[in-house]
Amino acid sequence: MRHGVGYRRYKLADGRQCFLRKAYFCANPNLPLALPTVAVVILNYNGKGYLERFLPSVTRSTYPNLEVVVADNRSTDDSVSFLRSQYPAVRILENPANEGFAKGYNTALAQVSAEISVLLNSDVEVEPGWIEPVVALMATDGRIAACQPKILDWSAPDRFEYAGAAGGWIDSLGYPFTRGRVFDTCERDTGQYDETAPVFWATGAAMFVRTAVFRAQGGFDPYFFAHQEEIDLCWRMQLSGYRIFACPASVVRHVGGGTLPHSNPRKTFLNFRNNHIMIWKNLPMRERLWKVPARFALDAVSAWKNLLEGNPGYFMAIAKAHVAFLGWLLRHQGQALMPGRRDGPLEGLYPGNLIWDYFVRHRRTFAEIVGRRG
Repeated sequence: MRHGVGYRRYKLADGRQCFLRKAYFCANPNLPLALPTVAVVILNYNGKGYLERFLPSVTRSTYPNLEVVVADNRSTDDSVSFLRSQYPAVRILENPANEGFAKGYNTALAQVSAEISVLLNSDVEVEPGWIEPVVALMATDGRIAACQPKILDWSAPDRFEYAGAAGGWIDSLGYPFTRGRVFDTCERDTGQYDETAPVFWATGAAMFVRTAVFRAQGGFDPYFFAHQEEIDLCWRMQLSGYRIFACPASVVRHVGGGTLPHSNPRKTFLNFRNNHIMIWKNLPMRERLWKVPARFALDAVSAWKNLLEGNPGYFMAIAKAHVAFLGWLLRHQGQALMPGRRDGPLEGLYPGNLIWDYFVRHRRTFAEIVGRRG
């Protein structure tokens, strides 16, 4: 790497040296002098088209201590052969089966030695310098276990994307929402959430996580398969004393719905089932005994509304989710990844009721519901 008057010497974690422009250092003043190793891990299942389109942006990342990994979930297309022929520098991990998002990443990260792992969806486009601001932020506080960039919609880059927007929150009954997206209302990005801030959860679409903490927590709960496993993990990490942050200085663009569209009954089933499991696992007994029944009642209202509007698939998905949750309570609760404790201060927790605020009081944006303090 070229170096001279305009460059600053850096030491990598393995003892090697690199040189970064001084102007770059000034823009990221919290970068540690020994840059941590980072692995961008992309979980792939029959996603050759997304790899062709978006992997080039990842390989152009400027962070010098970086490994790019693709963990393949037993794809039946030619994703693996494409990677081997076109991207020989990308490390390929082949999972033994389609293990879903949760177990698939658990299997992959067990084989990653980097200090920070970046869980990145295959349908995400990044800028060359997207890693450095997050690493700089995480260097300021060892308690920051996970962090996410600002997520914009790839097809409408002036709007936040559904999956994570500018960082996730949760309400008193366990409904997740984000800075920039409440239910199906996605805001325009006008810089209103550009401040770095603690949040309740970081999206699995682009999650930076300390690999050692991920493993110490047991990773994602594999029973979830997909959807809301990252919220469960972040909840467990917070209960263990760690913090979760959003870092809007890093910006990525997400296509979204690459695996299952929002209206897919399978996605509805997983979201509702996993949300109830997550609430039961992480809330203290005095709260879950009344909050889970309250959620069942609110779910029923939503299910019947959709049925009367001609959407029987949504109704059946919620009914199946409730049955599956009760089945989990009876048969699988003993094997679940439970938090070490269920009491503790939580950041990004809204004490109000999101349903009431959104549907009754007609507050559609994060700032209208939580206020600017979020």
